[in-house]
Amino acid sequence: MRTIKRFLFVAMAAATVAGCQEYVPVDTFVEVADPVALTPEAEAKWGEVKKALNGAWGSTDWRYGRSEVPADVCNQTHNVVAWKGERQSAQIVLWTAKGANGVKCEIADFKSDKATLPASIAKARFVRYTISDERFKVKQGTTIQPDMIDELDRFDMQARTARPVWITIDVPQDAAEGIYTSEVVISHEGCGKVRLPLQLEVQKHTLATPDKWAYHLDLWQHPTSVARAQGLKLWSDEHFAAMKPLMARLADAGQKVITATLNKDPWNHQCYDGYEDMIKWTKHKDGSWSYDYKVFDRWVEMMLGLGINKMINCYSMVPWNCELHYFDEKEGKMVTVKAEPGKPIFPKIWEPFLKDFTKHLEAKGWLSFTNIAMDERAPEAMQAAVDVLKKHAPEMGFAIADNHESFKKFNVMRDVCVAQHQFVSLEDIAKRRAAGQNTTFYVCCGPFYPNTFTHSHPYEAEFLGWFGLSRDYDGMLRWAYNSWPADPVNDSRYGNWTSADTYLVYPENRTSIRFERLRDGIEIAEKVRQLRREGVDVSAVNAVLEKISKGKVTDHTQPWDKVVAEARAALDEASRK
Repeated sequence: MRTIKRFLFVAMAAATVAGCQEYVPVDTFVEVADPVALTPEAEAKWGEVKKALNGAWGSTDWRYGRSEVPADVCNQTHNVVAWKGERQSAQIVLWTAKGANGVKCEIADFKSDKATLPASIAKARFVRYTISDERFKVKQGTTIQPDMIDELDRFDMQARTARPVWITIDVPQDAAEGIYTSEVVISHEGCGKVRLPLQLEVQKHTLATPDKWAYHLDLWQHPTSVARAQGLKLWSDEHFAAMKPLMARLADAGQKVITATLNKDPWNHQCYDGYEDMIKWTKHKDGSWSYDYKVFDRWVEMMLGLGINKMINCYSMVPWNCELHYFDEKEGKMVTVKAEPGKPIFPKIWEPFLKDFTKHLEAKGWLSFTNIAMDERAPEAMQAAVDVLKKHAPEMGFAIADNHESFKKFNVMRDVCVAQHQFVSLEDIAKRRAAGQNTTFYVCCGPFYPNTFTHSHPYEAEFLGWFGLSRDYDGMLRWAYNSWPADPVNDSRYGNWTSADTYLVYPENRTSIRFERLRDGIEIAEKVRQLRREGVDVSAVNAVLEKISKGKVTDHTQPWDKVVAEARAALDEASRK
């Protein structure tokens, strides 16, 4: 059964309004109820709303509640600044006291004095709400937060509700520089139009396509979760067909790394779905080994075909529980063994695999960019794994997601990613870059701020891009792109993790506010580095980056939202030169 269950949702009785279109109910799912009761003040504000449908520009930095009349919104012209080839976003907030059916948002052509860009470069999509932890009170309360960006072309709004609308503008690379005007027209049942003016400033610089971005993005993928969430047979043609557009979206954000597994679930089922085997191991009666790479190969080939081709990071020689399993021909069943680093069984079981895997990768042409990857393993375990790898597969690379400062000991590794709170010197990053190695940072269940949880402010996702620039990291890593809980559309919580810690997008290839804003931060990093290469004066941008580098970015009581806005304004101004 698909995660997003579909049935008719009728917000109000069907009716025909004079001069309007006959109402046809929208085919969608009913959102969860708001667990937070309205205050008397909020109730009173709804009583003051007179128009059937209201709309105004909000900010992409903030979230807007479903049950309250939105504050700090504006119906004046909204200004968007973008390079050629850049994606930019805007946010509209709609609200209604009595309900409004068949709400539609249409965007007009973008016109300047000398050129016209078609309306098709932009799209308006309704944002949906999911259950989230309460902000800064993990597991002590719940809210609903707007996050999933749906693909509906119309929407039924219930009485006393607000609804964000996410506007996405993809500026063509061949667009003419200039100031363009447009407007968003919102109607319900074909009447009651709200018109919101929009201005687009297209600057003279051109952003490269995502496949050419240098930013090293590594969001871990979870194929098994797609099969379960969308009711598909694991590794079937239908499963791969469902994964392809989802992973194409990831490629379009500049993803560089393919997440692959070597044996059973390397994270010991920390997600709702365990990772199913990509490589099947068999121990034969004579003691020899064979390995079935069919699934691994198909997965890697699909991802390479989408342009995700810098690294294949294979987890893990040191899984979280140190367990491996294989089919034992002699016993006629699957056998699980514990292969702890430093114990005699560790090199014994890994030696034949590494030798065979190396030959297979070499035959496929993948050996030069494949890494054996480890996640937050102790330095002693890392040392044992490195020793075995150097002895039996010295041609293969090594990657670590590190929260033990192991990078100082294993600084020769091809792919080093450190926890955000750790510090890597600019000198070490430069040396690694000169050697063809990359250095990134990661966030996961921590820090609590800035992050990409469903209760995180949207600007925090962009802030991660500015933070990486301030420390000169090559990019960032995050678990995970799509490790979905039982019902992510309705409830983003899972286990001990903070809400939506395990995913950034939704089943059936739906994006989110968090993912779009994270992509904004990546584009910003690309733009700043391009301006530096072109010799453009970015001293004002550098001054803000210095402020970020020296500040305590994890302190949410500091006005980091204003710092992000300052950095953004400085970049826009530098790009006008």
